[in-house]
Order: sequence, then structure tokens, then C-alpha cells
Amino acid sequence: MPANLPPQYLEAEKRYREAKTPNAKVEVLEEMLTIVPKHKGTDKLRADLRRRISKFKDQALHKKGVSRKKTAFSIDKEGAAQVVVVGPPNTGKSALIDTLTNASPEVADFPHTTHKPTPGMAPYKDIQFQLVDTPPITRDYMDPSMADLIRRADIVVVLLDLNADPLQQFEDIMYILQTLRIFPGNAPIPEDLTKSPFIKKMLVAVNKMDKPEDEEDFEIFLELTEMKLPCLGISVRNVKNLTTFVEKLYELSEVIRVYTKAPGKEPDMKSPFVIPRESTLEELAGKIHKDFVVKLKHAKIWGKSVRDGQMVQKDYIMQDGDVVEMHI
Repeated sequence: MPANLPPQYLEAEKRYREAKTPNAKVEVLEEMLTIVPKHKGTDKLRADLRRRISKFKDQALHKKGVSRKKTAFSIDKEGAAQVVVVGPPNTGKSALIDTLTNASPEVADFPHTTHKPTPGMAPYKDIQFQLVDTPPITRDYMDPSMADLIRRADIVVVLLDLNADPLQQFEDIMYILQTLRIFPGNAPIPEDLTKSPFIKKMLVAVNKMDKPEDEEDFEIFLELTEMKLPCLGISVRNVKNLTTFVEKLYELSEVIRVYTKAPGKEPDMKSPFVIPRESTLEELAGKIHKDFVVKLKHAKIWGKSVRDGQMVQKDYIMQDGDVVEMHI
């Protein structure tokens, strides 16, 4: 086992061994993958964790038996990542989703317009992210079904209103998430926590930066919160920083785009495979077709880190934008 693994990883590993169901194992494995430090000494461990996650997800998908009844909060994941947007009333969640996606959530200037989650697809280059508008949450009330929705998400966006005490809003939302055992990756985990935490990638977006003078208020907010999470000031009304917002989602998702081609033909540059960063050629082959893992002999790669058409083996680490030609 690689050195320098933190105690949280060893604790999570124990919970993984005790987990009884595929879904429970996936939950802990994803937490372990988040905890593992990123360096060459952990490459094989991270690859193994991703393989196990994929295996148990398949098991959960094909497991027979009575499935849990679906509700409005049971939203199947689509695209490169599922992004759940949370926040207090009237911060502009619905307007943000309406502007960036093909969804049509109800938008109004009064609070509590959204009563159920509404998903929509936000394009980024040749891939898409699933953004989910959600009912507002406060310290006084949150729909109980929201907890599972947030816990299942790949990324959590905390949307605040610059003109409505964003400091208090931020403290309230982070407190609520903590009561649900949901924490960002860089947050300390309470020692008295009796159940497994849910470690999530998070982005804080401060909306309604509609005027030039709002920049100063945003900087004051950053200082007062001593912000350690990725944070972006936006204006949905003026479409300010919304392109940067989606770019941030791409960075947080930690995925890459890989294109394929058949021998002697042009590559398909419209529908890339979306895979986790640091994935190997072998892992890509398994995503394309399970038989490829066994039958794959080698591949040719066109990309920034190799010579055009360079032959590579199964342990080659795929790079964003690579074009791959499989040989079986």
C-alpha cells in the first residue's frame, strides 16, 4: 500500500469492508478516492478504486429485487457530472438553470417558487453537465428528500445573493449541509460523527453582481468568510462569468474527453468518451466494451503528449483530447 495515506482513508477502508450492499460499497469507495493524495505513488491505488467503483455500480444496476419507489427527487444522472444547485430562497437558482440549460424552471421575483428539483443540460464544448435546480433550503425548513439528492450529486453548487447578507447565507447553508454529513473535500470531519460523511466537490457562486461597485462587496465577502472553497462572483441578469462558471464545473468534475477512430477512418470528434482523469487505456477499453479489456493488444494515440499515431500499451494514462485507435 502506498505510504502517506491519511487516517481518514484507513477508517473509510474499514467501513468499505463492513459495507453489505453494492451501493454502500460505492459510497465508501468514492469517499476513499477523494481522500487519496494525488502523486505517482498512488496511481495504481486510484486506478484500483475506480475499477471497484465501476464494478459495484454495475452490480447495483443489475441487482434483482424490489427497487425503491422513485420520487421527484430521484433524478438519474446524465452528462459528464450531476451538479446540484442549492441555496436559500430567491438567490436566482432557477434563473441560473434557465439561462444555462434547456430546462424551464419557474422563475419569479418572489421566494419559494421551486417546489421540486428540475434538471437541465448545460453545454461545455462537446460535452454537457446536468444542472439540477432545487427547492430553497433554510435553517427552518428543507424538504427531507433533498438530503439524498445532494448526497448522490457529483458536485454541489452553493448559490448566494450578494445583496441579501451572503455571509449569513453561506454560514447557514454550510451548517445545514454539515447536519446532513455533507462536507467539502478540504473540511475537517467532526470527531464525534457516528456515521460516514459524504465528501463532495463544491463551488460557491455569489449571484446578483450586477453593478461594477459590487466587486468590492464580493471581495469583502471573501475576506469575512476566509473562503477556502472555489468561489465565483456572477450575474445571471447580465450573463456575467457564466462561461467561467461552467468552466469551473469542468475543472471540479476531474474528467477528460477522449475520442475514438477506426483504422483508416477519420475520428469521431462530436461524441467523446468522458472518463475520470488519470484513467488508463485499459479502463477506457472497458468503458467502450467489456470484451475489449481482454482482446485489446495495443492502441495508437494522437494527442498533445505523444507523437501522432504513437503505439501505446494498456497502462498508458489517457490525456484530455486524445484520439485513440484500438487494435484487438
